Amino acid sequence: MASAHEPTYIAHSKYDVSILEDEKHMPNTLLLSQAARKIKSGELSPVDLVAACLARIKDVDPQVKAWVTIDRDLVESEARSRQDEIARGNYLGPLHGIPIGIKDIIYTRGLRTQGGSKFLEDFVPDSDATVVTRLKEAGAIILGKTATTEYASYDPAETRNPYHLDHTPGGSSSGSAAAVAARMCPVALGSQTGGSISRPAAYC
Repeated sequence: MASAHEPTYIAHSKYDVSILEDEKHMPNTLLLSQAARKIKSGELSPVDLVAACLARIKDVDPQVKAWVTIDRDLVESEARSRQDEIARGNYLGPLHGIPIGIKDIIYTRGLRTQGGSKFLEDFVPDSDATVVTRLKEAGAIILGKTATTEYASYDPAETRNPYHLDHTPGGSSSGSAAAVAARMCPVALGSQTGGSISRPAAYC
């Protein structure tokens, strides 16, 4: 699971999509631990956090290409449900209301899972992977599916490094790493066989 370090605030250029100084107050720039504390205390709602993440995705993902599938209506509905649970006193823990990116080889019920392959471009699982089930049970919000290489192998994904768009994020968990680094979500799932998490974590 990738999560953000303290952000470095540098200006946008044609080479990067890093956070501008006047954007650092936005909810999507919070670290996972910070967002969790604010949601628990009532300072931040899951609805507002999801809205900020979706706005950031709309702004920078055309350049970064970290995401392959997002069901905006479903995500917004889930954020409202998670907020309602908190309002009723049913707080589930530190992942409650946190939007999470899921690498696109991990099954998500009702949400397309392509595995980076054209052969699976229309595949929609009818069940969740165990890790996704547990995230949902903990109150997390599945924000969408992040880009990967074909079957988490072979050629690099088209995802770009948000700190230098001419560079690769590295590894098959490239979409998850780039999404977190570009502050499109506070946390994302990846997987590793031979450097698929460690290289993107280092490069981004």
